[in-house]
Amino acid sequence: MRISFVFLWIVSQLSGLSWADNTPLIDAKKYDFSLFLDIRYATSNNFTHKVIYPEARCLLRKPVAEALSRVQASLKIRGLRLKIYDCYRPLTVQKKFWELVPDERYVANPEKGSRHNRGAAVDLTLINADDKELEMPTGYDDFTERAHRNSMKGTKKQISNRTLLEKAMEQEGFVGLDTEWWHFDFKAWENYPIEDIPFSTVP
Repeated sequence: MRISFVFLWIVSQLSGLSWADNTPLIDAKKYDFSLFLDIRYATSNNFTHKVIYPEARCLLRKPVAEALSRVQASLKIRGLRLKIYDCYRPLTVQKKFWELVPDERYVANPEKGSRHNRGAAVDLTLINADDKELEMPTGYDDFTERAHRNSMKGTKKQISNRTLLEKAMEQEGFVGLDTEWWHFDFKAWENYPIEDIPFSTVP
C-alpha cells in the first residue's frame, strides 16, 4: 500500500496532476473581523437587481482567508482596508448568472465551474479610513472593456488605485482576472472542489 501511494504521487508530479484539497470553507469575517463586507448579491444592488444570497457572508477556504487577512494588514499601514463584494458562490447561483450573461469573459460557464464556486476567489475594492471607496475605473460588475485590467480608460487616480489593489493582492498569492479589476483568484484554486452547499451549513 505504501509503495502504491508513493508511485501515484510520483506519477501525479510528473504528469502535472494535482490532489484535491478538501479544506473546508470558513467565515472570513470571523477569521478577520476588520474586513468590511458589502456582499452585493445579498442585496438588490447588483446586475440582476434581485436578492440572490440568503445572507451576507464571505466564505473562503482557510488558506485564502489567511492570505486575504495578510493583504488587509499590509493595507492598514497606508490607512486603507478591503471592501468585499463577493466570495464563495454556490454552483446553483452560478447557473442563474450564466442564464443572464452567457459570456465567459465575465461569467464562468457552470459546466466548468467558477473559482468563486471553489471558495478560492474574491471580488473586492479599497476603502479609506472613513469607509469610502477609492475611485476605480468602473463600478462593480461593469461588463465593459473599461473594467478590463489593462484598460487605460480612466483618470490617473483611478488607474493608480487599481494598480495599488492589484499589487497588494499579488503579494499574497492572488492573481487578477483580465476582464474584471475587482476579481482575484487565489493561487492553486484548481485544487479546490466545486461546491454547491448552502451558506447556512458553514459555522
